[in-house]
Amino acid sequence: MATTPDLLPGDLQMGTVMLKVGNMAVMGDYYHKALGLDIVAEADGGQYLGRGSTLLVHLQPAKGLTLPARGEAGLFHTALLFKDQAALAATVASAAQYQPHAFVGSADHLVSEAFYFTDPEGNGIELYWDRPRDAWTWADGTVHMDNVALPPQQYLNQHLSEASVTGQREALAAVGHVHLQVGDVATAEQFYVEALGFEKTAGWHGQALFVAAGGYHHHMAMNVWNSRGAGPRKDTLGLGEVSIALPGADDLGALAERLAAKRIAVANDGAHLTFEDPWKNRIRVSVDAMTPAQ
Repeated sequence: MATTPDLLPGDLQMGTVMLKVGNMAVMGDYYHKALGLDIVAEADGGQYLGRGSTLLVHLQPAKGLTLPARGEAGLFHTALLFKDQAALAATVASAAQYQPHAFVGSADHLVSEAFYFTDPEGNGIELYWDRPRDAWTWADGTVHMDNVALPPQQYLNQHLSEASVTGQREALAAVGHVHLQVGDVATAEQFYVEALGFEKTAGWHGQALFVAAGGYHHHMAMNVWNSRGAGPRKDTLGLGEVSIALPGADDLGALAERLAAKRIAVANDGAHLTFEDPWKNRIRVSVDAMTPAQ
């Protein structure tokens, strides 16, 4: 897909997802032991966890805050993308073994194979592997996705190996997409497509919106399954910030101009653009969103 001044660049990457955390010991253990992430950096009492030098999740202590209600806007899940099925299977196995009741489902989405968990403070997690792009089906700018049964034990029997288990922490991963809870899909489309510059790649009966850059199936998604009619978020535990990395300073400048034209309030320090969507979900965009925030 061609890049235009009104679109985000096709080679953007999703960056670190920051979570406000009530119990750092419990949450840190979960992401380290269940998901096989290592502490890459520490700052202000928080932990940046990832694989290799790639940061995936930032746990930031936020004592005194309460858990959000189920129907509030915020995080639906953070989706961690694995390069092959064996690496995915190894982390699915460790997560299921560490806390079996945290497993909430699995599905073959045709573009991907996905397994879903919930961390100890209620934040959703998706672990997934993408099918090759030439196996995806598109029609009129919409990618075909579905929810086909994906039996977990059968998947592990087929793809889990001794090598993938012993090499779990060396297997690279990335934040493939971030899925949010919002109050309504039409407003989400106005913000994420018309203002921010993603392209709409799919919808679901007016209940969900999928958006991406560069022909990916989705870098972000929004749904109203639990949160229809939700207003701006309170300051709670859970999602603190979603970061997005753009390839160059010109791309960042173009986005700043586009947001200004849409009269969206932006904090711009020259290196990062920080702003909120209509539900006060905070987004930080920079040329390198994969490093700890300064």
